[in-house]
Amino acid sequence: MPPLISIFQSAVSDDGISSKRVITFLAFTCCTVAFFANLFFEFKIDTQLYDGMMYITMAGLGVTVAERFAKKPDNKPIIS
Repeated sequence: MPPLISIFQSAVSDDGISSKRVITFLAFTCCTVAFFANLFFEFKIDTQLYDGMMYITMAGLGVTVAERFAKKPDNKPIIS
């Protein structure tokens, strides 16, 4: 598996690419581009738009960290 795709895979299940991680990465990329556009090209970014993307990034990272520490579900049948 290529390293870039393995970053986006879910830690809890093996269903493929995690949409939470992809959205978080895209929000982080938008924040990074906006930061450099403001820093080097003096392009003004709307504060509310930047804050919204930053909140999406922080929430996505929080969910990803919680996903890593969550217990993996057992697939064993319950015998009573």
